[in-house]
Amino acid sequence: MLCVNVELKERSYPIYIGAGLLTNTDCYPLKSGNKVMIVTNPTVAQHYLSTVTDTLEKIGCLVEHVLLPDGEQYKTLDSLNLIFTALLKANHGRDTTIVALGGGVIGDVAGYAAASYQRGVRFIQIPTTLLAQVDSSVGGKTAVNHELGKNMIGAFYQPTAVIVDTLTLNTLPKREVNAGLAEVIKYGAILDFPFFQWLEQHIDDLVALDQNALQQCIARCCQLKADIVARDETEKGDRALLNLGHTFGHAIETHLGYGNWLHGEAVSAGCMMAAALSEKLGDLTPHDVARLEKLLARANLPTVSPDGMTAQDYLPLMMRDKKVLNGKLRLVLLKALGQAYVATDIPQEQVIEAINRCTQVD
Repeated sequence: MLCVNVELKERSYPIYIGAGLLTNTDCYPLKSGNKVMIVTNPTVAQHYLSTVTDTLEKIGCLVEHVLLPDGEQYKTLDSLNLIFTALLKANHGRDTTIVALGGGVIGDVAGYAAASYQRGVRFIQIPTTLLAQVDSSVGGKTAVNHELGKNMIGAFYQPTAVIVDTLTLNTLPKREVNAGLAEVIKYGAILDFPFFQWLEQHIDDLVALDQNALQQCIARCCQLKADIVARDETEKGDRALLNLGHTFGHAIETHLGYGNWLHGEAVSAGCMMAAALSEKLGDLTPHDVARLEKLLARANLPTVSPDGMTAQDYLPLMMRDKKVLNGKLRLVLLKALGQAYVATDIPQEQVIEAINRCTQVD
């Protein structure tokens, strides 16, 4: 088992990474008599709900669960209310613990429920998708979507622990695994060129779910994110760098309707748009852009915009992004592979040209 710590003084917490951790009682910061509400969905529940329930009951916890509909399109206030209703009906108080068992949608909604219920209760993240394991379960971002924008209603609220059991990826659809690799590649592109080079050597092992490669990869991603979160918990500075490709990607998700493209797929295309813009500004070389494109393609990820979506579709949605400040679009771009920065006041014409470079050609 590997362990990465997120250092936030009195709110610090561990991220445990290994195979078979769902049944390891030592990973759960709970004790006999604790009340627990597991939040999951039917897809994850059929594989892992009984395992986690049995483990918690061995500790002596009083365990209940609530099932949310499965899919990004259900990352809504309605789903949030399902959790509140379950908690209230079962008389859960401020001493309860919410356990998020699932992917990024479950983690985000359950985390926001934990931040809101009776003004805040403890919660534990058990991410079961690669994307959630390397990104969304770490750092305390919780939210639901609005029809006008992704993650527009939420809070920063840290978990008590994150338990990453890499064996859960064996039941994950390949498309979901690939989507998680978009966030993995993002880390190398923005923060760690040696890790980017490692990914070029090991991407096939990750696609094949090699356990050793997965654990090394997840631990490195979590460490990179933990370091940034420790410096900038609420995204006033460095944490914004983690959003490479996301402003473009969120526009794709909103335009197509949540769930039609997976988050990682949209981020992958968005990363290529950011890279194209970085090349146009004279920072990345064509060779750099080609390396990024090749790595994403080897992970079976899209590197162009969805068919039929134009630059004119992107811009209004991008201007609603949370990273817009004082009416100015802020984009994460690359000075070099492994070195990101936040750019403001990029001429709209150059943004359009970058999007057009990544538009599908029939």
